[in-house]
Amino acid sequence: MKGVMIQGTASDVGKSLIVTAMCRMFANEGIKVAPFKSQNMSNNSYVTLDGKEIGRAQGMQAEAAKTEASVWMNPILLKPRSHMHSEVVYLGKAVESLSGHEYRDRFYERGLEVIKESLSHLEKEFDLLVIEGAGSPVEINLKDREIVNMKVAEMADVPVILVADIDRGGVFASIVGTLELLEPIERKRISGLLINKFRGDRSLFEDGIRWLEEKTGIPVLGVLPYVENHMIDGEDSLSIDQQFRGRKKADLDIVVIQLPFISNYSDLDPFLYEEDVSLRWVKDPSEFGRPDAVIIPGTKSTISDLNDLRAKNLDQSIQRHLEDGGFLVGICGGYQMLGDELVDEAGSDTGKPYCYVEGLGTIPAKTFFKREKETTRTVAQLHKDTGLLNRHRLEGYEIHLGSTIVSQEGCSFLQTTDGKADGYYGKNGRIIGTYLHHLFHNDGWRNQWLNRIREWKGLPNKEVVHIKDFKDQRFNELARQMKDHINWDLLNHIINQWSRRA
Repeated sequence: MKGVMIQGTASDVGKSLIVTAMCRMFANEGIKVAPFKSQNMSNNSYVTLDGKEIGRAQGMQAEAAKTEASVWMNPILLKPRSHMHSEVVYLGKAVESLSGHEYRDRFYERGLEVIKESLSHLEKEFDLLVIEGAGSPVEINLKDREIVNMKVAEMADVPVILVADIDRGGVFASIVGTLELLEPIERKRISGLLINKFRGDRSLFEDGIRWLEEKTGIPVLGVLPYVENHMIDGEDSLSIDQQFRGRKKADLDIVVIQLPFISNYSDLDPFLYEEDVSLRWVKDPSEFGRPDAVIIPGTKSTISDLNDLRAKNLDQSIQRHLEDGGFLVGICGGYQMLGDELVDEAGSDTGKPYCYVEGLGTIPAKTFFKREKETTRTVAQLHKDTGLLNRHRLEGYEIHLGSTIVSQEGCSFLQTTDGKADGYYGKNGRIIGTYLHHLFHNDGWRNQWLNRIREWKGLPNKEVVHIKDFKDQRFNELARQMKDHINWDLLNHIINQWSRRA
């Protein structure tokens, strides 16, 4: 198999972003390239055209590679639903929830089989794979049954590039320590090093490069710059800090409730492109302030996160916000929380059958959790009962276990192309609930909603910001930035030489 694997000395060293950039770099050279990650752990997911669920990072990498995402690019997705258990999504479908011990004991052989099958499918369809590892390849307590790093490199028989994050400090120790802990046969597979997130004058690091190459005998393929505000969807909650923290104060203040098991927070990415919007992530009432709008995002554990929200008295902050005339949007799990009651007879959300929980009571609705998850791409428009004249075409996706029934007094928010009504629209648009992820990625609708808030604050309306036009530009810009700092010829030589030898 022709390809390369990107592994890291730790989590959040930038593996996903580097794989994304490489996919676009190879695609721009006319190579039919695909991303691959054997097992992902993330609640930030992506729905393929055929309604299957994979890691969000692999979906974005497929877009960067100019190809359609498929379950073969991420055959196993683990979605944490508590501190001990994760939902196992196997080839795009949820199969069961397991603890870490149960997963290692019962799923290892099955995991190896589907990884082998996935690699075989991709090899037939694509010319080259860019494979992403997970965490560190030298987690000693997990190595005997790992299916994410060196085991995958061995199965695909590709060279490995090791990435280290210089921004967090200790880059020399992290590289040398990782190499020392690898088995000799694994270490031979490491064919290059990448230093990521470098700030400042690169010439000051030349001595460091020479030392690393002399000490390890492995070439440093590049020193990559710290990419500010790259606008590429993140993979896990660690990316929230990188992408959203430190946003400037602006005319419009939007608070997002940072739930413990938040999912699909890429729903909020479009606000990064709106110059007059400040997005704040709030975990505690002391941080709440007096925002113009509040968004309760999706979650992998609705009832657990609802209980957490109540325990912190954030429900009272949200209620005061509504009494002051503010705007409120609940997406997926956030929408479910807004209702009168949540009913989990099957135990599919809590793991405990016959669980009944009172909702926030903001909208007249009741949610019933089912055993089977619904995952689908969705096309809709604003429901006629909203009274809104500009009935935009809205595209997104749904990933949810629950079914929410709004009482007769409630107005639906959306009408899907297959005739289904979705969500809730109340108080002339001040309260909205919906199952549609990526609602705010629809530029016309986002502009309409923000202009309502601007008018309420006595601010002038603004024109639509077309973020869809920016995404492809960002892929190309990221690829250009990375390629300027990577020894591209040497990387290609490593890949081609390994492939011929294999």
